[in-house]
Amino acid sequence: MQVSRRKMIGSLAALSSAAALPMPAWAIGDIGRHQGSNMGGAIGKGIHQLSGSKIDLHIGQGGFSTGGRTGHAIAVNGTVPGPLIRLKEGEDVTLSVHNMLGVDSSVHWHGLLLPFQFDGVPGISFPGIKPGARFDVPYSPRQSGTYWWHSHSGLQEQMGHYGPLIIDPAGPDPVQYDREHVILLSEFTPMHPHQIMKKLKVSEGYFSRQKTAAFDDYDFSGEERRMWGQMRMMPTDIADVSAPTYTYLVNGHGPEDGLELAYRPGERVRLRIINGSAMTFFNIRLPGLPMTVVQADGINVQPVDVDELQIGVAETYDVIVTPTVEGSFALAAESMDRSGMAQASLTSQPGRKAEFPALRDPPLLSMVDMGHGGMVEGGHDGHGGGAMDHSKMDHGSAKPATAPDHSTMDHGKMDHAAMGHSAPEPAAVTDHSGHDRAGMRIAMRDTSLLPASVAVGPGVDMVAMDPQDRTGYPGLGLDNVPHRVLNYQMLRSIAMDHGKRPPDREMELHLTGNMERYMWSLDGKTFSAVGDDPIRFAYDERVRVKLVNDTMMAHPIHLHGMFFEIVNGQGHHQPKKHTLIVQPGSSATFEVTTNEPGDWAFHCHLLYHMHAGMMQTVSVAFPEDA
Repeated sequence: MQVSRRKMIGSLAALSSAAALPMPAWAIGDIGRHQGSNMGGAIGKGIHQLSGSKIDLHIGQGGFSTGGRTGHAIAVNGTVPGPLIRLKEGEDVTLSVHNMLGVDSSVHWHGLLLPFQFDGVPGISFPGIKPGARFDVPYSPRQSGTYWWHSHSGLQEQMGHYGPLIIDPAGPDPVQYDREHVILLSEFTPMHPHQIMKKLKVSEGYFSRQKTAAFDDYDFSGEERRMWGQMRMMPTDIADVSAPTYTYLVNGHGPEDGLELAYRPGERVRLRIINGSAMTFFNIRLPGLPMTVVQADGINVQPVDVDELQIGVAETYDVIVTPTVEGSFALAAESMDRSGMAQASLTSQPGRKAEFPALRDPPLLSMVDMGHGGMVEGGHDGHGGGAMDHSKMDHGSAKPATAPDHSTMDHGKMDHAAMGHSAPEPAAVTDHSGHDRAGMRIAMRDTSLLPASVAVGPGVDMVAMDPQDRTGYPGLGLDNVPHRVLNYQMLRSIAMDHGKRPPDREMELHLTGNMERYMWSLDGKTFSAVGDDPIRFAYDERVRVKLVNDTMMAHPIHLHGMFFEIVNGQGHHQPKKHTLIVQPGSSATFEVTTNEPGDWAFHCHLLYHMHAGMMQTVSVAFPEDA
C-alpha cells in the first residue's frame, strides 16, 4: 500500500514503537460508484473503508505531519483522520471501540439515531471507555445520509480522533450521482490542545493576527475606533484560533499536499462535505462551478443552486457538481476569518493542480453582531450596509469570486443614527476585584435586560439589545459577495409535514459568555455548575426553542439524539437538522418533537467553548413515565 506524502509516526499494535500511519483510502482518492484513477495513490478499493456486520475501531497514539509541521496525534485504526465507516439503512452492525490510549476515550456517533446509552458522551450517557477496554455499540440504522464520528473525551477530537460515516439508503438513493467524494474539513496544529486552552484563558485574543491597530488599512473612522476601544473589543474578533496556528485540511491533506479528486466530464459528482474541525467555520466554493445543495445534516432537501456556502463546525452538506469540460477546479475552503484555506483539486487530468483564489479581505463585525438589531430584509440583516436576497437574484452563470477592493468594501460601519441608536457611552463601574473598569457597563452589557432564568455573574459580559432572527444571513463576510450564497431560509424539506403539531410549549435559552475571560455557558451556567439539573422534556412533547446569542461570536449548537426543524419561514417544509448556527447578537428558533428518551448532550460544537462549559444535558422522559 502506498503511503501518503505526509510522514507520520505512531503505532497501533505497540504504542511505544514507531511505524508509519498511512492515509485511509477514502481520504486519498476516488470512492465513487465508478472507480476512476486513484490519483492520490494506488490503494485498492475498500482499504480503510469499513463496512459489514462487525466494525472495529482501535484508538491509539500517533504523530502527524503536513507542510513541514509535525505534532502529536490520536490515530484511529492507524490513520489520521480515521477510517470511513459505511453502513446500510436497516442492516445490523456492531461497532466495537477499542481504547489503546493510556487515558479514557469515547466515540460519539454524530447525528445518528440510537439508544442514548450508546451515544458516546462520558458523564451524560455512559462512563467512557477505560484504557485497554472495549465498548460495543449494537446499531441498526433507521436513517441514511452523511454523518461523522469523533471523540467526546477532553480535547481528543482536536488531535485527530474523528472520521466520516455514510449510511446508504435501503432502497434507491433519491439523489442520483455518478461519482462521490468525501470532503472532510478539519485543522492540524503541532500545539497541544490543552496549551491552546491555557493561552485562550490567559488572553482570548492570543491567536489573532488580524487585530486593529493605530496604523492599519481598516476603513474605520476615529469615532468608531474610540468606540471599539471603549468596549475593549476587536471588530476582527472572528475566530478564537486560526492560521497560522492551524493548517487547514481536506481529508487530512494540507494545501501543500496537492490533494486531487477525480472526475470525468459530464459526470454528476456528489461531494459529501463534513466540517469535522474543532473551531473553524469554512466558506466553500469551486470558482466557475455551481453547486446544487441536496442534503443538510444527513437529511435530503429540495435542491438549491448556489455558488458558495458557509459550513459551521459539525454541519454536513451534500452538493452535486457537474463539470462538463476537461480541466481542474479549485475546491477552496476558506476559513471564515480568511486567515487560511483548505484546498483540493477536482480534476480530470492527473497531476494538474487547480488555480486557487487569493484569500479575501478579512470580514469585520458590526453593530448588528453586537445585538443592536438593524435593518432586516427578507431574513437578511443590514450587516455591511444592505441586504441581498441571493435566492431571488438572476445570477446567470457562476463566476469565480475575486478579492474585494478595500476602497469600495463596506466593512460594516457603525452608523448609530441610522440604526436608531446613539453611540453608547461607557459608565465607570467596579468589578468584583474592586478595580475601576471604565466602559464595562455600556448599554450592550446591561444584564437587567436578561430573563430571570439567566444566571448573571462574571461569566456574562454582554447582552444582545435587540436580537433579530438571522436565519436568512449567509454568514459573516458573505452578505455582499456578487454571487449566490446559501442561507438557512433557502432550505426546504422534500416532503410536506401535513401532521405537524403546534408547540405544546415554548422556551428561551441564552448563549452567554465573557470573551475577555474566555468563559462560555448556556443561560449563564456552565456544564459543571448545572449538576443534576438538566433541561427536561416530556416524552413526545412538541417544544419550540428560541436560542438568543448574547455574544459576538457565531455558535454552532448541536442537539444529540434527535433532529429538530429550523423555524425558517418554510411552514410545513421546515428543514430538519442536528446542528444550528446562531449568528452573533441574534436569535434562531427550532421546533423539536422529543420522541427519543434518555439523557442527551446539548452544546456549542466549538470545542474550546464546550470544554469551557457551553453545554447542558437534555433529559427526555421515557414513555412509561409520561
